[in-house]
Amino acid sequence: MKNNKIVVALGRNAFGDTFPEQHERVKTAAKAIADLVEAKFEIIITHSNGPQIGNIQTAMAEFSRLDTSQTVAPMSVCNAMSQGYIGYDLQNAIRSELLNRGIYKPVATIITQVRVDPFDPAFHNPTKVIGRKMTRDEAELEEKKGNYVTEEDGSYRRIIASPKPVDIYEIDSVKALSDAGHIVIAAGGGGIPVLDQRTTLKGASAIIEKDYTAAKLADMLDASMLLLLTDHDYLVINKGEENERELKEISIQEACDLVDENKFKSLTKQPKIEAAINFVKSGKDRTAVITNLTKAKEGAYGKIGTILKSEA
Repeated sequence: MKNNKIVVALGRNAFGDTFPEQHERVKTAAKAIADLVEAKFEIIITHSNGPQIGNIQTAMAEFSRLDTSQTVAPMSVCNAMSQGYIGYDLQNAIRSELLNRGIYKPVATIITQVRVDPFDPAFHNPTKVIGRKMTRDEAELEEKKGNYVTEEDGSYRRIIASPKPVDIYEIDSVKALSDAGHIVIAAGGGGIPVLDQRTTLKGASAIIEKDYTAAKLADMLDASMLLLLTDHDYLVINKGEENERELKEISIQEACDLVDENKFKSLTKQPKIEAAINFVKSGKDRTAVITNLTKAKEGAYGKIGTILKSEA
């Protein structure tokens, strides 16, 4: 039986920066998902949560500042909040789009925890900027709490670790719902990073890069395709130079070479190509496609996008 299972990873362009923007933009994402459902693909969705998690963290920090009886919300809690409210908008938009096409398929969001390694070197080299801009005095207070801070355009912001995903705890729930014909939204924002402490899962002060978790999710589900949707048709290297090039179908080796040559300088592009490589190399008969959100169906059929396939 042909494997039609696709993990769709939605980038931040699917959501915008504010509540009203998100409410409107998810309608475009819903159309893309509905196109894939009509084409008889089994769909599991994961998504970005930036800047939503930053907005939540900033709001909760301000709340605790105004009411000293309240504590600052841990990053794991902020991530859980972002999964819930993005899932709420997204699942309702998908449900409406499908019903408007005469299709009934249940859509469910799973609040997803992802194990990280406490010894991951990322905890000593944080890279994810989070939260509001601070003065130097406020930044010093953050550092006294043991948090990392970086200077940015004359002000300061907190930065936190971005460890690699090791395991997805709710994977059996995702499989069960998917096998029952549901559309599942899972591991939003890379999942809630947790540390395994015997029978307890402890939230980690981190944000997992969502593209790496998308690859892990697709691998654990043994999907045939990882579809990474963004705001451009292809990945581009040497942009603005004479040898500028759109990457179409490339081999795993070429993709690895381009990573080694630092051709993907963007903090958003490199994780995508590395996630594509990781997924395709981890199994047989797999394809990863990086393309435009509005052209998801064409990408799934290999008509557009930066494409990597398993090698014979």
